[in-house]
Amino acid sequence: MATTTATTTVLYCRDPLNERRADAHFAAQARQLREAGGTALLIDHDALLAGDAERAVARVPEGTGAVWYRGWMIPSGHYAALDAALRRRGGELVVTPEAYRRAHELPGWYESFAGLTPVSGWLPAVPGAVPDPEGLAALVAGLPPGAGVVKDYVKSRKHEWDEACYVPDLADRAALHRVVARFVELQGEFLAGGVVVRAFEQFVTPEATAAEVRVWWRDGVPRLVTAHPDSPVSEVPEPALESALEPVRAAVEALGCPFVTTDLALRADGVWRVVEVGDGQVSDLHREADQAAFVGLLTAHEAPLRTPAPSGTTPA
Repeated sequence: MATTTATTTVLYCRDPLNERRADAHFAAQARQLREAGGTALLIDHDALLAGDAERAVARVPEGTGAVWYRGWMIPSGHYAALDAALRRRGGELVVTPEAYRRAHELPGWYESFAGLTPVSGWLPAVPGAVPDPEGLAALVAGLPPGAGVVKDYVKSRKHEWDEACYVPDLADRAALHRVVARFVELQGEFLAGGVVVRAFEQFVTPEATAAEVRVWWRDGVPRLVTAHPDSPVSEVPEPALESALEPVRAAVEALGCPFVTTDLALRADGVWRVVEVGDGQVSDLHREADQAAFVGLLTAHEAPLRTPAPSGTTPA
């Protein structure tokens, strides 16, 4: 794995309307990086997804060395193409393509987190291809009886909960196939990897705090805790959450990726559960999170665990 250089360099997605500026969603982070003494460079995310990695990195100087990426999600194959294009210019991604795939896609991280996360099964699939009812029935045979949720290797469609995410009874083959088919339809060309079915677990919201929290891990150490980006509130249930992090720490260490996020939620029986794992480079930040603390994850080798800043912090 590549190591960070003395001056941290980060690749940000450029603004689609101005190739000289970072995308507005990441502009505050780019400013904080420069203020911390780092270097912010720009890539063309649209060109990368279109299959033109060389054009995507055209504004990256030769000989940049090891760099982080910070931007919109990238399919694993395109991420590998980005790394290859950078290597031809004397650069490389700190997070290797192999490490990115492990953290970004559920089949890569699931084994390390087994026991901490809902039981899951998956079937590889290409966009537009719906697994047949028999294949889906075989898939869920290894899950506990009851309800389940459908997603792909990276994302769900939780905002279309009843039609494309939640299956009330996994034994109902028709309902399972209907929900999976609708999910595949809505994902379209963005279906990542295949179809995943997970056992449904009932979660609760601790009083006056976010229902789901995101823990940011750098080199196996929890450096920052924020509310999940979808949360309407920014407060997280500290210190109760900290006691739940030790088994998660072991799983993160076993995964062996340099920059990881874990999304945790409190199950109805009082047990904290890992509901999602991701590569930190493409994980979104809550709008009220501390931008400087986040940038510190990339620029500092050692830093204490940080809780969210109060409301009013500059949003992403």
